[in-house]
Amino acid sequence: MHSDSTSVIDDELLTRIRSRAAVYDRENRFFDDDLAELRQAGYLGMLAPVELGGLGFGLERVAREQTRLATAAPATALAVNMHLVWTGVAKVLRDRGDTSLEWVLADAARGELFAFGNSEAGNDLVLFGSTTRAEPLPDGGYAFTGRKIFTSLAPAWTRLGVFGLDDSDPAAPLLVHAFLERESPESAIPGVETLDDWDTLAMRASQSRTTVLSGAVARPGRVFRRLPAGPSADPLIFGIFASFEILLAAVYTGIAQRAVELAVEAAHRRTSLKYGGRPYAHDPDIRWKVAEAGILHDGLPPQIAALARDVDELAPHGAAWFPKLVGLKVRATETAREVVDQALRVSGGSAIASSSELGRLYRDVVAGIFHPSDGESAHSTVANALLGPVPE
Repeated sequence: MHSDSTSVIDDELLTRIRSRAAVYDRENRFFDDDLAELRQAGYLGMLAPVELGGLGFGLERVAREQTRLATAAPATALAVNMHLVWTGVAKVLRDRGDTSLEWVLADAARGELFAFGNSEAGNDLVLFGSTTRAEPLPDGGYAFTGRKIFTSLAPAWTRLGVFGLDDSDPAAPLLVHAFLERESPESAIPGVETLDDWDTLAMRASQSRTTVLSGAVARPGRVFRRLPAGPSADPLIFGIFASFEILLAAVYTGIAQRAVELAVEAAHRRTSLKYGGRPYAHDPDIRWKVAEAGILHDGLPPQIAALARDVDELAPHGAAWFPKLVGLKVRATETAREVVDQALRVSGGSAIASSSELGRLYRDVVAGIFHPSDGESAHSTVANALLGPVPE
């Protein structure tokens, strides 16, 4: 375990979080204790400015914190990512002169927990279309009806970001973005049902359950965007994309980092009769595998830091932002899978035991292929950037 005296998560807290990860996974249980300690440490307000009660970090620093957290508990880090994405969006907008979500930063600094209620089964338009209906109300609020999947933080959120399609004017349909609010995780909200349906191979502690909306009302002050259906150049889309892809890459890089550490430990722990009882760390084939894992992982943190810094510093990448972001996500998630695979080969058959940390990482890392942007979408984005779109 690498010590980091400058981190929000000190070594003692990281050790406690790591000690709970296997239990949460085995019991398919939400990470309540992790969340309580992270909230107490100010983790939820990292991206909020100091004047609003936060820690005043940029995306580069937060990505580094998330990598560190993921070395101990990938599912905890992945779920907390959703909160940090919303605060990242609010910061991206604020840094560019748009204070429409400044209240998100203030709420986060006070310990409110933000979750994403955007994903929908079969919606490959992602942010550019929705199967959820958004019905305009006379007071300017909206009622949302639809089914949202992969709602990480489902048992604990107090603010849920949702979006849906307002087709009350068929000639000009709108995608409406808003937040639903509840006073506490135990509070019932009319029209919101959280299903207890999360029992998965990977990222079990995230408890990313299905949320069913049946006329759930967002009040007027929490409706923050009404965009034309289809692709949009609105800064909100950039903010979501940039924060999501960078922080996601950070989490899977943490998995890769921990896998390298476990491979090193295994190479020194295991001994070989073939080599006279010496540790496998002396075996040239094992050394190659450990080195391969290290080489693969080593390229990721600098890429994440550089792109996150560009977001913080308002770099003028223009249309090149999206290929850069999807490329980072795909490289990080796919590389992490390769690193974990090499670590498994080094560790031997004990890694498939249900109690094995590396076996859990092997399950958790596979979730990376399902997050947006998936491989097909990412390659399409980069191909269009390099070759231009295919003529219709």
